[in-house]
Amino acid sequence: MNAQCKPYDEKMKKTIEVVKADFASVRAGRANAGVLDRIQVEYYGTPTPIQQVASISTPDPRTLAIQPWDASLLREIERAIQCSDLGINPQNDGRVIRLSFPQLTEERRMDLTKQVRKYAESGKVAIRNIRRDAMEHFKDLKKKSEITEDEQKDLEKQLQDLTDKHCKDIDNLSAEKEQELMAV
Repeated sequence: MNAQCKPYDEKMKKTIEVVKADFASVRAGRANAGVLDRIQVEYYGTPTPIQQVASISTPDPRTLAIQPWDASLLREIERAIQCSDLGINPQNDGRVIRLSFPQLTEERRMDLTKQVRKYAESGKVAIRNIRRDAMEHFKDLKKKSEITEDEQKDLEKQLQDLTDKHCKDIDNLSAEKEQELMAV
């Protein structure tokens, strides 16, 4: 790969990481601490991720247990979970907050599948935007006579190959997540 395509490849890889994080936040009927990644708790006036103020464990496949290191945070964590889009009611026993993940209905699975497709599409759009920015950069280099027309064509081809590869990666990740969602 050409050195001029390298920074764009890195940006595309970061986009894929974001898409993976988005997919992890979609619950698939079994307990997964990734669904809490986006939930923030007020901790000394600062929004802080739950993972930084509590230990999260999975005592069984359908339950998450959240044990804050500071007991005064129980109410805050409970409120943050209720205000989130998780759709799960937390049970607070005074020491630990338990989240029970119910079996997903067929309708809910379809909604989550649509959400996964939306995340995948926004990831592919981001990759295509990176490609567009790179193409403009290569055209500017050509205008300034820093590269020849042949070099520009080679760079554009390499960039298109990278774009296709990363879009295919997102499609594969999306298909895996959809299969996971539809599995009963």
